[in-house]
Amino acid sequence: MLAVNKLSLQFGKRVLFDEVSLRFTQGNCYGVIGANGAGKSTFLKILSSEIDPTRGNVSMEPGKRMAVLKQNHYEFDEVTVLDTVMMGYTKLWSIMQEKDALYAKPDFSEADGMRASDLEAEFAELNGWNAQSDAAALLSGLGIEESEHFKLVKELDGSQKVRVLLAQALYGNPDILILDEPTNDLDLNTITWLEDFLLEFENTVIVVSHDRHFLDTVCTHIVDIDFQAIRLYTGNYTFWYQSSQLALSQRSAANKKAEDKRKELQEFIARFSANASKSRQATSRRKLLEKINVDDIQASNRRYPAIIFQQKREAGDQILHAVGLGYATDDVTLFSNIDFYVNKGDKIAFLSKDGLAVTSLFQILIGELQATSGTYKFGQTITTAYLPANNEDYFQTDDNLMDWLRQYAEEENRDEIYIRGFLGKMLFSGEEVFKKNSVLSGGEKVRCMISRMMLTGANLLILDEPTNHLDLESITAFNNALKDFPGTVLFTSHDHEFTQTVANRIIEITPNGYIDKLMTYDEYISSEKVAEQKEALYA
Repeated sequence: MLAVNKLSLQFGKRVLFDEVSLRFTQGNCYGVIGANGAGKSTFLKILSSEIDPTRGNVSMEPGKRMAVLKQNHYEFDEVTVLDTVMMGYTKLWSIMQEKDALYAKPDFSEADGMRASDLEAEFAELNGWNAQSDAAALLSGLGIEESEHFKLVKELDGSQKVRVLLAQALYGNPDILILDEPTNDLDLNTITWLEDFLLEFENTVIVVSHDRHFLDTVCTHIVDIDFQAIRLYTGNYTFWYQSSQLALSQRSAANKKAEDKRKELQEFIARFSANASKSRQATSRRKLLEKINVDDIQASNRRYPAIIFQQKREAGDQILHAVGLGYATDDVTLFSNIDFYVNKGDKIAFLSKDGLAVTSLFQILIGELQATSGTYKFGQTITTAYLPANNEDYFQTDDNLMDWLRQYAEEENRDEIYIRGFLGKMLFSGEEVFKKNSVLSGGEKVRCMISRMMLTGANLLILDEPTNHLDLESITAFNNALKDFPGTVLFTSHDHEFTQTVANRIIEITPNGYIDKLMTYDEYISSEKVAEQKEALYA
């Protein structure tokens, strides 16, 4: 269906990948992964002919159609929402435009009539009579209400624009669908709808995403960009990660016999295949795992940060008690009358339809905002570390990373070796530690903030969207660190896997009250009783 032939891409002396040959076939979903800067989005742009490779070529089966999720959110500002979606099927849209132009002619000729007849036949063949209703169904599935369908795109907010462009890419059953970060700005219900759509999609999907739950649900294969190579693996992200880690540990065990290694890998594949049967993946996709050749499993060359949160002091029994907390701006009440008692070892995920509500609550707890009502009190043994969603205020100087991190260390721990150790754990090595913080990328800034948190040795962590800007390796390492952390965590995240595997308690805050449940995230979102409570609170 889509083939990559001896593909190479080079910028100056930097080689992103070299001599890559792959085939993408119908009925499969390929998740493209790689560290930040590895070339994931660039690879998708080569596949869609947006940029040219240095060498090699991409070939698509004749007569097949490719659709790409657009990244320019302003391209269709002067077009109606419904028309923007239908424009995704270029051939059908051009037929519709030519038809309308012909029928609008005041001097409609016999030749025009013959042309119109041909167009009507093509229009019917492409299911044109259902064009509007199909587009409207996609928009509704993605959470764009019918009242918005005939508005101009520029009248929508940023999140709605993302959904319209996603509907445009999905429209018309393309043969090859290319999606770069499709879950950005989508809520849980919309992501679930998209997962179900892709599970039923019978053609080829190639997707880049940092959402591990999404990759696990929809992907049949993983395309790994690493060390100037692109390798194709059968299975979803978790299978790739766990099998590559197993292969890495086997490689380290030099004395282990080859037959023992093979048996261990075979047992792993069988175990993972059994677990996959409990997922929403189609049976045909599950069976792919059963066909894996053990020899295909290789150790990953990927580097993972060493994120380790250690408490300098164990917390006592009194952690945090909030009574009647509320916060309102001049325009809106974000929350009111919130009561909660945090127990030792709690890992609480805070949810809200309005992300500003959770951010404001966290800012109140760390002293950046004043609550409009209520009180809160930390126990005497509690020390906190905070990771904000927006960290720009922490990087206003032109310090290098060594000096930047040193300012947060205690007096006796400011020597170079000690500070370098924490930066090294977050993959800043060698001369990188003298990089100016003013030139850091978003992901690098978050890794610096995590170094700062580790340095404090706090026993209570407050995290506002901690996975923002991080690559899959950093997200996985962060996730594992929080699972192992013996202290208390208060956090909010749109990452399903992160929330499910870290949280043992859920608190959802609304303008009209709150829900507090001692359960996992998956239990929370599948509970009918919780759904009834949410409906009443958001009414």
